[in-house]
Amino acid sequence: MGAIGTAVVFIWLGMVLAISFIEAPLKFRAPGITLQLGLGIGRLVFQALNVVEIVLAALVLYAVATDPPGSVPLAAVGVAVTVLAVQSVFIRPRLRRRSDAVLAAPSQAPDGMRNRSFAHYVYAGLEVVKVPALLAAGITLQAGSALG
Repeated sequence: MGAIGTAVVFIWLGMVLAISFIEAPLKFRAPGITLQLGLGIGRLVFQALNVVEIVLAALVLYAVATDPPGSVPLAAVGVAVTVLAVQSVFIRPRLRRRSDAVLAAPSQAPDGMRNRSFAHYVYAGLEVVKVPALLAAGITLQAGSALG
């Protein structure tokens, strides 16, 4: 089960890197993308990412529950899952409310996306925590699988 957990962790890591650190920042630089269009795309993409992350987290938790690893991979998985929970329960709803307000009154929206909310910075900061946690989880789960 360790190999499956490792694979799932690296799939999760790849998705976070691709969406949060490549797609999201580049989206607003594309020609012709308006604030409303960018927010609409972002909402759909991050909603889908969140659902997939929750499924992947559940699979990883199942893998470590059925084949318990050592304390380091378990701690790394715990950090990643906790970050995801905080993002899903506390941060994404705030971001959704903000984007709702911007989409409802585009003329009152901040100039471009330069005026990001505090919630955006918290979300990005948590992504910066989640990435090394997933990397550590994947590497240490793999090491445990190789040893076992």
